[in-house]
Amino acid sequence: MTDSISSVLSQIRAYQSQLGQAPRVAGDMARSDAIQGLQGLQAPGQAGAVSGPSFSETLRSAIDGVSAAQEKAGALQRAFERGDPGADLARVMVASQQSQVAFRATVEVRNRLVQAYQDVMNMPL
Repeated sequence: MTDSISSVLSQIRAYQSQLGQAPRVAGDMARSDAIQGLQGLQAPGQAGAVSGPSFSETLRSAIDGVSAAQEKAGALQRAFERGDPGADLARVMVASQQSQVAFRATVEVRNRLVQAYQDVMNMPL
């Protein structure tokens, strides 16, 4: 758990340095100041907001990519079974392994999101 927290903190610090903000130490702000600091942020639909894909769009495109990899592997497998000369065993196996790795990664992301949600919900107020 400590490794994952330090990993997330290092990623946040890297993003802050990319944005030109100085990284803050946890004790630099009081909790009420941290919440007040968020008041200047705009909602995603407002003018002047940073443009970019939302979390749900990113997640949806990742899931679509996994689905496409699985469909490609299935199509190659069916072509190999029919005896199509363009579908050799090596291509079928590589596509199958790629789709399997992508699916496992998606399941792991889902598990981590569920765990993060449970951690947040179990935090004392």
